[in-house]
Order: sequence, then C-alpha cells, then structure tokens
Amino acid sequence: MTTDTVTATKVSTATAPRSRARTPLGSIIRHTLMIAAGVIMIYPLLWLLVSSLRPADEIFRDPGLLLTGLDFSNYTQGWNALGRPFSSYIVNSGILVLGGILGNLFSCTLTAYAFARLEFRGKKWMFAAVLVTIMIPIHVIIVPQYIFFSQLHLVNTFVPLLLPKFLATDSFYIFLMVQFIRAIPRELDEAARIDGAGHVRILLQVILPLMAPALAATAIFTFIGSWNDFFSALIYLTSPDVQTVPIALRSFIDTSGTSSFGPMFAMSIVSLVPVFLVFLFGQRYLVKGIATTGLK
Repeated sequence: MTTDTVTATKVSTATAPRSRARTPLGSIIRHTLMIAAGVIMIYPLLWLLVSSLRPADEIFRDPGLLLTGLDFSNYTQGWNALGRPFSSYIVNSGILVLGGILGNLFSCTLTAYAFARLEFRGKKWMFAAVLVTIMIPIHVIIVPQYIFFSQLHLVNTFVPLLLPKFLATDSFYIFLMVQFIRAIPRELDEAARIDGAGHVRILLQVILPLMAPALAATAIFTFIGSWNDFFSALIYLTSPDVQTVPIALRSFIDTSGTSSFGPMFAMSIVSLVPVFLVFLFGQRYLVKGIATTGLK
C-alpha cells in the first residue's frame, strides 16, 4: 500500500506541471479563435457605422474601417430625407413595441398559467395545438388575416399588429412561460391556497414575482421582433403616417433600384441604437430566463 501511494504521488507530481503548462496555451488558442470569430461577425456593423460617417462617393471606395474625417451630413440628410422627420417612424415603432410587450406579457402569462396550473378537459390536446402553431409560417395566415381586417376597415391602423398580441398568438412565449411555471414548486400554491388565496391572487403574488426572468426574456424578444418586423408592417401599414422604421429604411431605395446609401446607413445606425441598448441592459435577464426555463 505504501509503495503504491508513493508511486501515485510521483506520477501526479510529474504530470501536474505538464497539465498546468498545457492549460494556458489551450486557453490562449480558444480566446484567440473567439476574438477572431467575434471580429468577423461584428465587422459588417463596424463598416456600417464607419460608412455612415463618410461622404457618399467614398462609401464603396474603401472597404476598411479607417476614417480620414467625420462627416455627419448623412445623418442630417437622412433624418428629413423622406418628407417627414425620421423620429415619426421611431414613434410609430415605439407604439407597436410597447403595445406588443404589454399584450404578450398579459395574454401569454394568463394562458401559460392555465396550462401549467389548472386542470380542465382537453388540456393536453390544446397545449399540443398551441405548440403546433409555432411551425405555421406567417405567410400562410397573412392573407386571411388581411381580408378579415380589411373588411373591418382596420388597415393602415396599428390594430392588426397589436390585437394578435393580446390574444396570445405567440406560442413560443406561452411555451417558455409554461416551462418556467412548472419549475415553481406547487407547495407555494398550496400554502397560498390555505391562506385563502384564489387563482388570481396566486398568480399575482406568488407566480409573477418568481417569473421575472421569463417575463424579461419575453419582453426583450418581443421588443426585438416588433421593432424589426418588416413583412407585417409592409402589408398593413401603407400610409406614411403610420409606417415604422423598417418600412422607412426600405423607402431609401426607390423603384428604379438607386439608393441613398449614406443617409440609409446613417438611419440604420439610428434604428439599431434602441435594440443595442435593450440587449445590453437586458442581457443578464435574457440569459437567466432562457437558462432556467424547464429546470427542476
């Protein structure tokens, strides 16, 4: 036993420096590859930012990221290039984003609580039907929806884009919240029920405070999706008074195919700022909400 112990000690002592020597090299290689991949992925965004600060005749002449000077004329031209201040499109997108967040948080939370905590006939089949709708592309349902809202004279309003949010049509967020609620111990519900709490009080005072990561993830995803939504806004919002940021950026390209690249790049940077800020300050909640979903 003593000989074996001494031999094992010598082997571990001999291999320890070697393993410690390999670890920094492997870490350096991994971090170098990650930095290189990050630079490759972020290069188009950096080029977009640099190009927005260049004169129009120099944008495609130099693919590099070095600036010989700062030219903010693209921002001043792009802000009023479409006949109205670009802020009007930002306000329209902000209305859709705020309404979409409120709608998804309200309707998806109620629906998820019903599937996760209530017992009723056909519950499993209904939840399966909700999950199946995730696979249905929007191009399949956009025509009947447009006919429906057109007959109600709601085209060129925000109703066709906001009403579905209040009807729990985003199945992914329902699934996300259902998995999160299922991870919350039912003993908390039973304790609240002993105190005389009903479903509404349990949801508001017990479930919702523990669902903060899932709610934050839903809000962030809804913000990004609503802010970048181009197809639905293009279908329903044809009047310049109600058009959103993606439609406004598309307007910089006319029917002949010519483009005002400088102003378009400048306004693209402006439109990316809200998304970047939301993701920057909400990243911690986003990662926590996704990572803890479904964990017991």
